[in-house]
Amino acid sequence: MRMELRVCKHCHEGEHGNEEKTAVTRDMVRCARQIREYKDLVGLDAIYVTMVEEGDPGGAEELAAIVAHIENDQITLSDTQLVMEDDDGNMLVYPEPEDVLEVLTRNLDQISESTRQDVSVELSAEGAELLSS
Repeated sequence: MRMELRVCKHCHEGEHGNEEKTAVTRDMVRCARQIREYKDLVGLDAIYVTMVEEGDPGGAEELAAIVAHIENDQITLSDTQLVMEDDDGNMLVYPEPEDVLEVLTRNLDQISESTRQDVSVELSAEGAELLSS
């Protein structure tokens, strides 16, 4: 199984002025990077973290899946999403930050059950609130 987390580079760097979105984006990236360190414990072949720049076609770097939605009668590509591909080539795509964070934290929970090392990631208040809702 392979995973790719795609996030807006500008959100991650805090350039959009939305502190909540920046905090959650950074939480997702920290979780994904921690999972990558222990990926073998949860049966992942690879996990990629891709920073999407404005104008990129959905940020497809490793896994060829792009999510779009219609907003104000225009098609908009989702710049933040988690894409998973199983060994049979089936794709799962999570475009909602709440779902992305939940999948990533569940993977961290699975990893923590398989190792004595502390693999936890301290979430921001915004990320923790998103998961509790």
